[in-house]
Amino acid sequence: MRLKFSQFLVAFLLIGSLMLAGCNAQEVGSNASPTSTAVATTTSTTTEATSVSETTSESTPGMTNSLPRLEGKATVVITVKGSPITVEVDGTNAPITAGNFVDLVQKGVYDGTVFHRVVRQPQPFVVQGGDPQSKDPKSSPQVWGTGGYVDPKTNTERRIPLEIKPKGEATPIYSKTFESAGITKPPELQHKQGAVAMARSQQPDSASSQFYFALADLGFLDGNYAVFGQVTQGFDVVNKIQQGDRIDSAKVTQGAENLKAAQ
Repeated sequence: MRLKFSQFLVAFLLIGSLMLAGCNAQEVGSNASPTSTAVATTTSTTTEATSVSETTSESTPGMTNSLPRLEGKATVVITVKGSPITVEVDGTNAPITAGNFVDLVQKGVYDGTVFHRVVRQPQPFVVQGGDPQSKDPKSSPQVWGTGGYVDPKTNTERRIPLEIKPKGEATPIYSKTFESAGITKPPELQHKQGAVAMARSQQPDSASSQFYFALADLGFLDGNYAVFGQVTQGFDVVNKIQQGDRIDSAKVTQGAENLKAAQ
């Protein structure tokens, strides 16, 4: 019994740390501790299950054309300290999340950014980066992990809805965790070792540009965070990333034609 409790506590604290890393500058102040943040998310319940069809209505942000979409798959190569990491990006099961990532790669948003959070103890967890604020060598590490992609056309931060597709369903659900939507199926894209997913704050629709690599199977994150890809080559490179390492470049090498621009 002691072992099970210990594993639960570790998972509980790790989820909290992941959420805090995805906050923007305004939200950091309101989320004082990893524990309180994790409780706010993991204890959310509903008295009535919401069907998949009800969560994919036309009023859902993810179902509009205001965000880029990936229709199919693409390959992205992320180079860190001269070594490549190949990621298969899955727009079939996560069109908005994958489209956002590929669009930011094509815009050069990730080039020169820092991996600001690397958690390997007390057990392998995540390598997280993607904050555009970290590009500036003069920027303070204290702000790394608090920002997202600011669209120069609108001068506002682009945010995407939480998007997770239940296994066997035709479409993802949006803006809800599986728990809050009453979904008991596993997701199509799971937090297996090498999975690539979006970091976010406590609000489901707060992901922007920050992403993370799963260093191990992290099933306790399934249904709560949006996985959109998988490392197919170079996981040994991921395992060597240290906090503060920069992305040399990120390039779309295949499937660029599958990206549909926002309208």
